[in-house]
Amino acid sequence: MSDFTQILLGTIISLLPIVNPFSVAMTFISLSKDMDDGKRNRQALLASVYMALILIVFLIAGVLIMRFFGISLPGIRIAGGIIITYIGFRMLNPEPRDPQLQGAMIPADDDIAFTPLAMPMLSGPGAIAVTVGMAANADSRFEYIGETLGIIVVAVISYILLRIAGSVKRMLGNYGIVILTRIMGFLLICIGVQFVMLGILDFIPGPPHA
Repeated sequence: MSDFTQILLGTIISLLPIVNPFSVAMTFISLSKDMDDGKRNRQALLASVYMALILIVFLIAGVLIMRFFGISLPGIRIAGGIIITYIGFRMLNPEPRDPQLQGAMIPADDDIAFTPLAMPMLSGPGAIAVTVGMAANADSRFEYIGETLGIIVVAVISYILLRIAGSVKRMLGNYGIVILTRIMGFLLICIGVQFVMLGILDFIPGPPHA
């Protein structure tokens, strides 16, 4: 196996479990429950493109960006956790709708592709940390190219899984989607709180909190 193939596969294997498009696809079903197929597919495509762009930017200039703005990885983790928790609360306790609008589609400006799908769910603190770590260890342009292609492959896999989510939605039906939305909302709150707590503990020095 060539060095380039090892870098490519290493990037995919490192990022895919952290990006975890399988669980994001389940959340995507709930968030897009009122969208038509065309808008849902467009949101899936945009989310995957945004994710790839975010990680590639951090791969190329992540260390410089974080130093310039004085941002730490624990800070990114806490901010991402707050966003995820907010989305979870909205899914667990949806706002009541006007009965006359029950059949209406989501407005065109209601875009979930960048937030919360691409950031912080697909390209969250963990994925950014791994990407910055890969950038710090890269010694040549050759390695950067392999890692960039690995990120693109992960984005393609994410897009495929998000597209499949539409078929899962039709299989579950409206009642199943409501139940799934509540469950995923609760799980997102748990994940968000965990992100915040880990970020806070990262700020606290000392062996007990290592």
